[in-house]
Amino acid sequence: MNGIISVYKEKGYTSHDVVARLRGILKQKKIGHTGTLDPEAEGVLPICLGKGTKLCDMIENTDKTYRVTMRLGLETDTEDMTGTVLREAPVTCSEAEVEKAILNFEGEQSQIPPMYSAIKINGKKLYELARAGKVVERKPRQIHIYKIDIESIQLPEVTMTVRCSKGTYIRSLCRDIGEILSCGGCMKSLLRTEACGFTYHQSYRLDEIETFMREGSLEDKIVRIDTMFMQYPSVSVPTKFNKLLYNGNVIPIKVESTKGKIRVYDQEKHFIGLYQIKENSLKPLKLFFDR
Repeated sequence: MNGIISVYKEKGYTSHDVVARLRGILKQKKIGHTGTLDPEAEGVLPICLGKGTKLCDMIENTDKTYRVTMRLGLETDTEDMTGTVLREAPVTCSEAEVEKAILNFEGEQSQIPPMYSAIKINGKKLYELARAGKVVERKPRQIHIYKIDIESIQLPEVTMTVRCSKGTYIRSLCRDIGEILSCGGCMKSLLRTEACGFTYHQSYRLDEIETFMREGSLEDKIVRIDTMFMQYPSVSVPTKFNKLLYNGNVIPIKVESTKGKIRVYDQEKHFIGLYQIKENSLKPLKLFFDR
């Protein structure tokens, strides 16, 4: 099977667990995910299958949307409710002060990632160091929080929707909001509602996928690879260029387009790949078709 299927990752599963179980369900080894979700988080986890695994590094950099409940007045070592409590404090700020502090985080931000994360420092994952009782200095990373919509404020809890760039840690956002409010904060729950163009309404739980596989209807749920590039125009290459096309060579065809990139197909409507438009030719960027 080749393409993408959006999985609704349930609580208790790691992203690696999802891939491992899918390999068993689909009887297929070539499977990859497009970005991790914490075990206690749930929601959209797009999974690439077969030739679609070539998409992983192309689409994981897209923006993501989360629905998060933040618990003020509590700090933990994991920055969520699963960790060891480091500090408790009364929440004395007003709802207006909470709202102002939260909205202050919209825009470009410099964020220090949590110790309990998969980021590597000197070859070691941070969570491995954290589990060994070590805390190391982490360099701030530039992120972008495009929009925060506050759904409800019922102190000490706040529920909000956050649309942000790749690399944003929602746990750390809760930590930083709590720090500004001087009472501390951590993440209580997290639902990823959108990633790579998929929403949680379009996502399937593992048990559902297993049922689809058993019934023979799973192919209908898999999104074609070229669907991820529909923002670009397309061209069908004449058969006289098939040898160049199937060997991944530059195609001497002139295409008029302002997009700069183009979806290339052969005359049998097989998707070949994404190409860069040059003045009088098409240069392959990523190939997906094996003759």
